[in-house]
Amino acid sequence: MDRLQELAALVMRHAGHSGMAGTSVPALSLIRADQPTVPTPAVYEASLCLIAQGSKRVSLGEHSVVYDASRYLLVSVDLPLVGHVTEASPGKPYLCCKIDLDQGVLADLIATEGGATGAAGAEVLSVHPSDPDLVDAVCRLVKLLERPESIPALAPLIEREILYRLLTGPQGPTLRHLARPDSRLSQVSRAIAKIRGRYRDRLPTEEIAAAAGMSVSSLHEHFKAVTRMTPLEYQKQLRLQEARRLMLSEGLGAGSAGFAVGYDSPSQFSREYRRLFGVPPRQDVERLHASDAYFAA
Repeated sequence: MDRLQELAALVMRHAGHSGMAGTSVPALSLIRADQPTVPTPAVYEASLCLIAQGSKRVSLGEHSVVYDASRYLLVSVDLPLVGHVTEASPGKPYLCCKIDLDQGVLADLIATEGGATGAAGAEVLSVHPSDPDLVDAVCRLVKLLERPESIPALAPLIEREILYRLLTGPQGPTLRHLARPDSRLSQVSRAIAKIRGRYRDRLPTEEIAAAAGMSVSSLHEHFKAVTRMTPLEYQKQLRLQEARRLMLSEGLGAGSAGFAVGYDSPSQFSREYRRLFGVPPRQDVERLHASDAYFAA
């Protein structure tokens, strides 16, 4: 059995039903889909997504990429994407591992290794040919789920190895650029963190710009270059995504969910929700419950 087949068997064993689930390894989530899913907007955290079986398409604005068992997806900063599983069936489900990127470990690896810091124009959403060494490391990380007593000691070491493989691979320049505190990508990443931390609030653009260490005009220019939207549009997506989660996972009604994420007007919430997801809140929730389509990676 090759490593991808072994990885698929491991994910199948630990992901018993469709959806995305966290694991006892904090940085690791497992995703399964037993059928193709509808295109679904979601905010993807900075992460590696490695498919063991099946395929998926994700889009950032007009830019789309497809990844499968032969190509992994790397998201270098938190991005609002639209994704859908394109290849899956009950007999051969879509199986994927999502590993969150630890910026602190990345910075430490770069400092230890030294070398160039990377080019400013690198892609923050990209796919790359699967590396056997990377697949092997991910397989060993997932296998720790069968030896939970080893997770505290071994998971950080394997995660560090995975990040090292990424740093020395084709996406290394972008990750190095992100680690520079004075780079535009790092500044945009700080703006994103500010918005994500206070997405329910009325957040002045000047405050976001100050957190990023940029002028307001520079923030708008570079934020849109990376995310394909303005800071306000990004915040709106975060609000609507969280409202959707509250309705799906916690059973809140549309009015309560909208209020919980910062909307004062139910009609405005419903209007903006329909604009993003294509249907009114209640209809969207019913559709997702019926299709098992709601998961990110």
